[in-house]
Amino acid sequence: MSAHADHAADSHDLIRVRGAREHNLKNVDVEIPKRRLTVFTGVSGSGKSSLVFATIAAESQRMINETYSAFVQGFMPTLSRPDVDLLEGLTPAIIVDQERMGANPRSTVGTATDANAMLRILFSRLAKPHIGSPNAYSFNIPTVKASGAITVDRGPGKTKTEKATFHRLGGMCPRCEGMGNVTDFDLSALYDDSKSLNEGALTIPGYTADGWYGRIFAGSGFLDPDKPISKYTKRELRDLLHKEPTKIKVDGINLTYEGLIPKIQKSMLSKDREAMQPHIRAFVERAITFTTCPDCDGTRLSPEARSSKINGKSIADLCAMQISDLADWIRDLNEPSVAPLLAGLQHLLDSFTQIGLGYLSLDRPAGTLSGGEAQRTKMIRHLGSSLTDVTFVFDEPTIGLHPHDIDRMNQLLIKLRDKGNTVLVVEHKPETITIADHVVDLGPGAGTDGGTICFEGPVDKLRGSATTAGKHLDYRARLKDSVRKSSEVLEIRGAATHNLQNVDVDIPLGVFCVVTGVAGSGKSSLIHGSVAGRDGVVVIDQGAIKGSRRSNPATYTGLLEPIRKAFAKANGVKPALFSSNSEGACPTCNGAGVIYTDLGIMATIESTCEDCEGKRFQAAVLDYTLGDRNIAEVLAMSVTEAEAFFSGGEARTPAAHKILDRLADVGLGYLSLGQPLTTLSGGERQRLKLAAQMADKGNVYVLDEPTTGLHLADVEQLLALLDRLVESGKSVIVIEHHQAVMAHADWIIDLGPGAGHDGGRIVFEGTPADLVAGRSTLTGEHLAAYVGA
Repeated sequence: MSAHADHAADSHDLIRVRGAREHNLKNVDVEIPKRRLTVFTGVSGSGKSSLVFATIAAESQRMINETYSAFVQGFMPTLSRPDVDLLEGLTPAIIVDQERMGANPRSTVGTATDANAMLRILFSRLAKPHIGSPNAYSFNIPTVKASGAITVDRGPGKTKTEKATFHRLGGMCPRCEGMGNVTDFDLSALYDDSKSLNEGALTIPGYTADGWYGRIFAGSGFLDPDKPISKYTKRELRDLLHKEPTKIKVDGINLTYEGLIPKIQKSMLSKDREAMQPHIRAFVERAITFTTCPDCDGTRLSPEARSSKINGKSIADLCAMQISDLADWIRDLNEPSVAPLLAGLQHLLDSFTQIGLGYLSLDRPAGTLSGGEAQRTKMIRHLGSSLTDVTFVFDEPTIGLHPHDIDRMNQLLIKLRDKGNTVLVVEHKPETITIADHVVDLGPGAGTDGGTICFEGPVDKLRGSATTAGKHLDYRARLKDSVRKSSEVLEIRGAATHNLQNVDVDIPLGVFCVVTGVAGSGKSSLIHGSVAGRDGVVVIDQGAIKGSRRSNPATYTGLLEPIRKAFAKANGVKPALFSSNSEGACPTCNGAGVIYTDLGIMATIESTCEDCEGKRFQAAVLDYTLGDRNIAEVLAMSVTEAEAFFSGGEARTPAAHKILDRLADVGLGYLSLGQPLTTLSGGERQRLKLAAQMADKGNVYVLDEPTTGLHLADVEQLLALLDRLVESGKSVIVIEHHQAVMAHADWIIDLGPGAGHDGGRIVFEGTPADLVAGRSTLTGEHLAAYVGA
């Protein structure tokens, strides 16, 4: 048989999708070449993620899960089959998405990437003095001591009782329990001591007198519920605040009673602050002060772990080093006895530098990483992978990257493809679209106006097409002819957060100011460390909006509140009737609109509720109308329709109209008010958050990478919105890498010149025109190339 004869196996070179209808897709048929780099483009909400993640990647993962035994599948998430007629040619999919890394405060960059595990083994073999196994260097493992009698079996009928002691050394600092900080409670924020428990003395969210927690404290028997807390004896106060878990009976129910402070530590402080609901976070910031643990100095480690060293460095010293410096230190360590371990650790640390994260340190809490940093940290484990013929799926891998870093990311994507993998990328940046072998453009619009294939083919043909992506591919924003002048400044002096090197800078107010610089140069440290928290400053960060299937744009933005009140007033009934999460909910589906049927290890079946036909409300509630529309019909309206509906006539509701105006301003006019948040794209969530937070009263708006998930067409709309904010007398400060945003600025502050300890300095401040003319920084060079100067 000749070597070049066609083999039947070589004919499977396409992933075929037929009749995809997931979310807003309209019977999409598409063929994607295998072992090629395919980029999916389209405006935010056009259906890119629905096709790539919710259809192709989801089905691949579901089919892999089905290869496991029923017993193993019982422990895995059950995935339902995507709404698609046919999927052929799938290969195993590895998904690298934008989800922030786990918000567990115990998780660091080192624990999330196995670097800490390797370092712990290294120290257990080489460090002096030798203190024990790798567990002795782990800040998540406490030291355990025990002693007592044990029974030793010495043959039939012969036993002997001996005294034994047990000691396991862990690396956890006993004072802060491996958290690196200790908490101090402001008791006046926990309760009002002039009141009794029955009068609502507890001021902690969720601890009302008639609520469940309030009833536990009042009915515990340890405290007098009618006595003001200021009159409590020392014992009663100790029982209220510090009592250890104790079994009690309240209203005939067996419960565990625990003091306020341990209860708050378990329920609230075990979570990352960023992941908390806003009212809980506000309480924690008000009631609890976090200070660096004085015993371990924030390293989280026990004295024994800190005393054990290799070449004068403890494991805490190494974790605090910048990763690029740590890689050099490991390279100089010549120990043949642990050569394979050193090679693995060296490769891992070099991967950090290669992917542009060399400026991080291993002790950086994982919850503080930006979306882009978290995504690239997850990419690291795949860089050295010897797997081939795998489908890698990336969700905007260039997020948070300076144009200088995008070239490096592109090379990594090409390297994965050249190893024989299929690489699917959802992306808006022209720099990444142009390296694609194949482009699939979805649109033409967003939401119900999208969900169709507008173009598929090579990049050069996309340029000549009449699609939005084709028109914007070579579009370059121009520098503004004239910039606004500032009359006031916001002074920052001696900023030294993280890698900042005593930075002094004046941020102009009343203008559109962009803070830029390579990833890790100190932009977020400067703005979040020195500007956020001042009076009148509203910060709109990158944090993803949380929401279940019951949340929708109306509930998230607070729009439902004035709508419910308007319905209640027009019909003379309670507002609670017009909430599908309260009294008005359909009793059959509890206001979810769907019924879930759990089939054990099989996928859970979701079917529309037959009683309310998916409308979520009781039939009686739907008889009440406002302007001839019932509440379900109003929630089915798009933002644009609702804006017209609430602007005049019987349904005129100024409070609702104001919120709808903001939603339309950010380009979400097509979104329906009752659409579950779980079905929104990343760009739609970003803009929904922007619309909600713009309601906060403030004079200075700080936006952290607001173009995340936005197509260039959406970016233009965002810039027009920010311009209107400035024209109304507000100040806008944007942390951003997008050249179109930089070109539109009135003033640019550029940090650098590099990342980590090579950054943290102001390398330029002035107008975009001066930055382009001088080309003295990396940003200046890239912006000049972008605008064609």
